[in-house]
Amino acid sequence: MLYKLAKPLFFRMDPEAAHHLVVDGMGTAARVPGMPQLLSGLWGVGESPELAVDLFGLHFAHPVGLAAGLDKNARAVAGFSRVGLSFMEVGTVTPLGQAGNEQPRLFRLPPDEALINRMGFNNEGADAMAERLGKLRKRRVPIAVNIGKNKLTPNENAADDYRACLRKLYAYGDFFVVNISSPNTPDLRKLQHGDELRLLLDAVRDEMAVQAERQGGLPKPILVKVAPDNDEEQLAYMAQAITSSGMSGIIATNTTIGRDGLTHANAREAGGLSGRPLTERSTEVVRSLYAMTGGKLPIIGSGGIMGADDAYAKIRAGAHLVEVYTALIYKGPGVVKEIVRGLRERLARDGFRQIAEAVGADHR
Repeated sequence: MLYKLAKPLFFRMDPEAAHHLVVDGMGTAARVPGMPQLLSGLWGVGESPELAVDLFGLHFAHPVGLAAGLDKNARAVAGFSRVGLSFMEVGTVTPLGQAGNEQPRLFRLPPDEALINRMGFNNEGADAMAERLGKLRKRRVPIAVNIGKNKLTPNENAADDYRACLRKLYAYGDFFVVNISSPNTPDLRKLQHGDELRLLLDAVRDEMAVQAERQGGLPKPILVKVAPDNDEEQLAYMAQAITSSGMSGIIATNTTIGRDGLTHANAREAGGLSGRPLTERSTEVVRSLYAMTGGKLPIIGSGGIMGADDAYAKIRAGAHLVEVYTALIYKGPGVVKEIVRGLRERLARDGFRQIAEAVGADHR
């Protein structure tokens, strides 16, 4: 109800201004005495034993987390961890802060329940994120740090940027995500293919081992985020390279450059499309990757999850966890509780006792 009242105000604002208002507001609210408890009371989700997921050596109260791109600088971790999410990605962060692309660069498509962004990895840099995460008193949910390369770094030196992010942020993330699939950094998606992908992932793996030795413990999990615009041959190559490089899993998918079926005038804007138009394609990619890896490489499903049916479809296709972003913009934080409740109902309907039994069920 609160978000229904606030949504018309947000949607009259410039999309990026509204974005910053929400993130900064969540960050401020978490520092006000009593507000974290209020956020939990309004939107928190209790742990459901049948939905709990143990993956990557981490515990997730349920499968629904926050995708990268909303809290780019880890400004509101304490606030977002109070609205029912079981984990969250921060970033994408680059070694050096950068302004990103020129504004306007974020566009709503309300009839299509979609967003188009061409933000361009705007962020304050790895040092600023490390300082902010280092000040967190407690992590209520696992934190994934999504890392990328600076715009001015040529692809042949990209591994240096990913290594730098890991060196600066290793101590502060529970797991990490290599972003090579944003359409908004020139030539970034070329890193998904050929020898460039293998060399990059080998460098990332080596740096993780170095940091683990320096800081103690086993290397932390690292996943690779892939684009939805790859064909089956490209996906098969990526699945093989990701597996052979010792990565911990895949996030499928990032935004798409496709524009099929859109009705809003903003469809002509350049950038990555998220939301409802991405739902089916991202689920197809999850299904393909699960089959290609024999279900042995964990997948986080992301893209167009607007409700419980979408989340459950990705889980049945092979996702262990799922992420939301655009749904929060159109439906508010209550969508997390809605999805969790819906997942519980669908498990019971299909005769599953645990969410793990539903993972990949469409393949059996």
